Parts: sequence; structure tokens; C-alpha cells
Amino acid sequence: MSVYTPRNSFWSSIPPITKNLIIINFILWLAATLFPVIQDFLGLHYFKSDKFNLLQPFTYMFMHSTRGLGHVFFNMFAVFMFGRLLEQVWGPKRFLLFYLVTGVGAGIIQQITWYIDLIPFMQAVDNYVLTGEIGVLGRYWNIDPSVPYSAEMILRSRDALLDSMLTVGASGAVFGILLGFGMLFPNAPLYIMFIPVPIKAKYMVIGYGVIELFAGVANFSGDNVAHFAHLGGMIFGFFMIRFWKKKGIGNGIFMG
Repeated sequence: MSVYTPRNSFWSSIPPITKNLIIINFILWLAATLFPVIQDFLGLHYFKSDKFNLLQPFTYMFMHSTRGLGHVFFNMFAVFMFGRLLEQVWGPKRFLLFYLVTGVGAGIIQQITWYIDLIPFMQAVDNYVLTGEIGVLGRYWNIDPSVPYSAEMILRSRDALLDSMLTVGASGAVFGILLGFGMLFPNAPLYIMFIPVPIKAKYMVIGYGVIELFAGVANFSGDNVAHFAHLGGMIFGFFMIRFWKKKGIGNGIFMG
């Protein structure tokens, strides 16, 4: 008499945190697609917006664009490809901590970026409220100088603009994972689509960082990607791994 033991399925072979992150993200993407108010509540708003709440720096990374499947699919594909390897090296708890810290760190950098970008605009609004002079405010809004806009109207428009600013997606945490993979497996060969020559992971990570920095500084018209948030995930990931290495934890960490 023999006992049949089924082989482990592909899905069951995925480490638990990686698997649950993928499941949660797809479930919340579907929920937000059906009920858009979920994204508005859990997505990351500007901290001076009335729609901001303290949960959002954590919850925004589980929200994704509902305009299609691509945003959540490619983020979760990266989590599957690289995150499961980090989880196998670090263990579930440390990997989850790394994922959350890099995601929150990316959100913090995004808030700082928004704040710096908005300084001239906020000053222009304050100047109009105090003096009634359009000044540089006309650069941001198509204001007719002959129309006496009330301060209340300008402030309502400002608040509406702040409320409309929203960041969603796990990309910050994903870039943290890419950085972690590059530090753990610096010489691992990776392939980019349409490029038949393998590239070492450490050079791939550096290349991604340079591209994100350039794109963020260039601020291309129509670009709605949070490039500095991506860099934020990499920066927080780098210092977290260096801290672990200094403390002698996070076995398997090496650079080359």
C-alpha cells in the first residue's frame, strides 16, 4: 500500500508575507475599482489637505490606480520576483518590516517634495489674500485681473487643489525591494526587455536610481509618476540594511 503525497503547488511555495502582500493588494485594487471612495480615503493626500489622515502613510502603498490592471500587476510582479528572495533570506518579520518602512519612507519623501514644490504657490495665495494683488498667482491660475476675486474664493480653490493631490501604489516599497536585492545579490544577472545582454543587479539598481533622480528633477510635463517617492524607498531601504549590517543582523547581507 502506498500513500500519495501531492507536490507543493507553485502558489504554496511562495513565502507567506510575499503571498499575502500580493493578495491584499489585488483585493484592495478590486475594492477601490468598485468603490472609488476607498482610494480617496486610503490614498496619500498632502498633509495640509482636509482629506489627510494619519493612516494614509501606511495604507497608500496598498492602493493602486484603478484605470487599469497594469499598475498593481507590475508592482506585485516585482514583489513576487524579488521580494520572495529577500523574505527567504531575512525571514517573514524582517521582510515585512523592511517593506513597510520603505513604503512609509517613500511617502514621507513624497510629502517633502510636495511641500517644496508648493512653497511659491502657497506664498502667492497668501499674498493675494493680504494685498489683493495677483502677482505670481497668475502663473498658476488663469486669473482675469479685472475680476475682483474674493479671498474666500481663492482659498476655496487652493483647498480644492490640495485635496486633489493623491499618491497611491507600492512603488516606493518595490524600489526598496530592488535596492535590497541589489545589495544582497549584487552580481546576480538580470535582463531588461529587448536587451539580450545580462546586467548585474548592482548596476541595474544604480541605473534605476539615476533615472528616477533625473526624471524627478526634470519634472516632465504630463508626468504623474512620484519619482522622488521611488528614490525615498531606495534611500530608506539602504540605511535600514546598513543599520542591520552594523548591528550584525539580517544574515546574508553583503555588497560587492
